[in-house]
Amino acid sequence: MTGLPIIISGPSGAGKTTLYQRAVESIDHITHSVSYTTRAKRDGERDGIEYHFINETEFDAMVANGEFLEHFTVHGNRYGTSKKDLESTLDKGLDVILEIDVQGAAEVRRVLDNGVYIFVLPPSIEVCRQRLCRRGKDDRDEIERRLKIALEEISHASEYDYTIINDSIDASFETLTSIIRAHKAAEPRLRETVRRLFNLHD
Repeated sequence: MTGLPIIISGPSGAGKTTLYQRAVESIDHITHSVSYTTRAKRDGERDGIEYHFINETEFDAMVANGEFLEHFTVHGNRYGTSKKDLESTLDKGLDVILEIDVQGAAEVRRVLDNGVYIFVLPPSIEVCRQRLCRRGKDDRDEIERRLKIALEEISHASEYDYTIINDSIDASFETLTSIIRAHKAAEPRLRETVRRLFNLHD
């Protein structure tokens, strides 16, 4: 049985990274897709763990070779998901969380019809602003720029299968795990129904 692709999007400050990291740490059969990026490495980040950090030339070569499932530019940096890496992990039966923005998710949706698409919302834009300020990673101008982008991203929430309003990380995590369990439970039942109806055999 192949794994389930779980696509998670949401604006900066929504808490989607905290949410998916908790899922990866707490659920045995779930891992996350490690994207490739041209962004500079931040303090504490490790190559191959948070991201595969590559330069512009390397990124261009991967694009030219058709190695990305999707790739996009956000906040001036380039990000991409490797087709080979994702397929290899799914073939092992592991569910894979892809944390990507709305334009990347739109690209993936055109290719992957068996994924579950989840949008994570902050309770309000003001809460989003407060979370970005508490992170201490960006100056005031950058925070306001991210909030402007957030409003545009939020307008795409209806394109997703599910929306989680992250006002409590515990409650949001329960919702996320419930969504995943429901999809995992439905898959074998659906296959069995198809086999029974059409008298198919593995």
